[in-house]
Amino acid sequence: MTVLSAPSWAAPLGASELAGVLSKLRRWAPYDGEAVLDDVGAVLDDVLPPQDVLGDLAVRLCGHLARLADIAVATDAGQEDLEAERLVQQARAVCAQQASVARVPSVGQLRRLAWAVNELLERLTVLGCLREAA
Repeated sequence: MTVLSAPSWAAPLGASELAGVLSKLRRWAPYDGEAVLDDVGAVLDDVLPPQDVLGDLAVRLCGHLARLADIAVATDAGQEDLEAERLVQQARAVCAQQASVARVPSVGQLRRLAWAVNELLERLTVLGCLREAA
């Protein structure tokens, strides 16, 4: 009778890499289409929110843009659709511009952010990367 031995198992990641993955998992939040639409609507509405929340709105809109751009990259939407790629590049540019301005953005900056979010959201929905948000 021949005894076969299996090679010993080794973890694919070291302790520090696993700690990094765990940290990212703890910070992860699921995509919330309603929150995206609420923030876009708050900025594009005829009546702007109070001045003291504009900075927070800008941060959230940049977060939405980053998440939508990540979804576009993960689903290869940018490689398969030139309009999606253009919108992802626009989203990154708008967020980079926002990061370089004061803590409280102007109305124009906020509206550019909201339009970028809205356009990318609509394109990803048309491409089937996201379900339509109500």
